[in-house]
Amino acid sequence: MKKVIISFLFLCSVLVQLKAQDVFQTRGFCIAAPSAKQLNTFIKFIEEELAPRKVNTLVLRIDFNYQFKSHPELIDGGALTNQDVKKIVAACKRNQIRIIPQINLLGHQSWASTVGKLLKVYPEFDETPHVKMPEKYEWPNADGLYCKSYCPLHPDVHKVVFDLVDEICDAFEADAFHAGMDEVFYIGDDKCPRCSGLNKAELYANEVNKISNHLALTKRQLWIWGDRLIDGKTTGIGAWEASMNNTHQAIDLINKNVMICDWHYERPDQTAVYFAMKGLSVITCPWKNVNNAVAQTRDMINFKKAATSTLKPRYEGMMQTIWSGADSFLAEFYGQKGTSENSEVNCFKALFNEINQTK
Repeated sequence: MKKVIISFLFLCSVLVQLKAQDVFQTRGFCIAAPSAKQLNTFIKFIEEELAPRKVNTLVLRIDFNYQFKSHPELIDGGALTNQDVKKIVAACKRNQIRIIPQINLLGHQSWASTVGKLLKVYPEFDETPHVKMPEKYEWPNADGLYCKSYCPLHPDVHKVVFDLVDEICDAFEADAFHAGMDEVFYIGDDKCPRCSGLNKAELYANEVNKISNHLALTKRQLWIWGDRLIDGKTTGIGAWEASMNNTHQAIDLINKNVMICDWHYERPDQTAVYFAMKGLSVITCPWKNVNNAVAQTRDMINFKKAATSTLKPRYEGMMQTIWSGADSFLAEFYGQKGTSENSEVNCFKALFNEINQTK
C-alpha cells in the first residue's frame, strides 16, 4: 500500500511538472556575456542556479565581446575566445539549456557619448552621420539622440553583420539568433541619401525579414524585442516600450516565424495577447520589478488557459532580462555587493519561484 501511495504521489508531481512545462515552453534568462575573468563564476551560476530552476533558454548578449575571425577589426577589448564559448556551450548542453546569442542589429549602435564598434570601424554605415556624439550625453536633446542606427539600405552593411551573425551562431552551436532591434529611434532619416522619404514601417519590416531569411538558410530562427511593433500613441505606452515613429505597422509585414520578446518594465502591460493575435509567438520579459514579474507570469498562465487551440501555442513563456552586465549581476547575486527589494536578483528569484509553482 505504501508503495502505491508513493507511486501515486510521484505521478502527481510529474504531471504538475509537465503542466508547468506545457505552459512555459520557454523559461528564459537573458544576460550579457561575462568577462573572461568571471567565466568560471558564470558557469557555476548556470550549473547551480539556472539548471535547478529549470531554465531552458539562455539568451546571451555578445555584441563585440567575442574574438571574431571573420572581422577581427570589430573585436572589443577582453573579448571571449572560442575556447571560452565552448565552456559555456558544454555547461548548457549538460543541463539541456538552449543558447541563443545576441548581437544588436539596426539600432543600439552607440551608447551615451560613445559610438559602438560597428560604426566606429565602418562610419559609412551610420544612418545619421550628421548627428555628432556629445561630450556629455543628456536626454532629451535637440538631435533626438538615444542610440545610433546603421542604415539598413547601405549596400555593404549586411555582408559585415551577417558574417558576425553566422560566426557567433556557429560558435555557440545555436539554432536561433537574437538581433535585438529594440528602441530604434533613428530610421528612415530625412537626411539619409538612401532612406529619406521611405515608409519607416516598411524599412523596419524589410530589415527584420532580411535577417530572418538569412538565418533560415541555416535553419535558424530570428528573435527580436517587440517594442517597435507596438503603437506607442494609441496604447499610451510611449516611446520606450513602444514606437512613436510609426514602425508599429511593421507587425503586419514581418515573417510570422519571428519570435517576439515582449518587454515591459514599468507596468505589466498585456501586449502578449496583441502579438499572439497577429500570428506571432511571444515571450513576456520582466526586468527588476518583483510584483510586475509575478503578475506577468500569472497573466501568461491565464492567456494560455483562455486561448483558442490556435492561439495557445503562441504564448511561449517567460524570460528574465538582466541589464546590469553579467559581472555586476553575479557580484550582487553572490552577495559581494548590496541589493534592494526590486532588483534583478530578487526579480529573477521571484519569477522562477512563480513559474515552478505553476499547477
